Amino acid sequence: MNNEEIKQFILDHVAEAECMEGSQFLQVTIPAEKILSLASELKANPNTSFDYLFCLTAVDRPDHMEVVYHLKSTTHNHQFVLKAKINTRENPEIETVCHIWRTAELHEREAYDLFGIKFLNHPDLRRLLLTDDWEGWPMRKDYDDPINMIAY
Repeated sequence: MNNEEIKQFILDHVAEAECMEGSQFLQVTIPAEKILSLASELKANPNTSFDYLFCLTAVDRPDHMEVVYHLKSTTHNHQFVLKAKINTRENPEIETVCHIWRTAELHEREAYDLFGIKFLNHPDLRRLLLTDDWEGWPMRKDYDDPINMIAY
């Protein structure tokens, strides 16, 4: 599939998807509520066969959070970036995709640990890098850390 075919496939499943080209990969943003159904279809459909999640991260935007999925089809050798927009920064939640792509399990734990995004139905959502008594989410823009402030 080329980028136009991937865009059309996604728009057929999520009408409100926003597509952007111009960087290394096609980027598609969808509402967080649509991630589970679209992810399942992207992997299971023989025309797409996105069988490999090679990166998952989060982004803290001024008014929302995003979970970013870098997907590849090893069968068809195509790839793109899927972004799920969580419309709140306070207690952000999104469904887990680790039962679709096993590689998501640790990536989601890292995003939880650093950004505070709760992945619903994750089998083992707990801190990965930081200690259990760590307070806050250090990769968020509103994180206050007076001990490790860098003075310029």
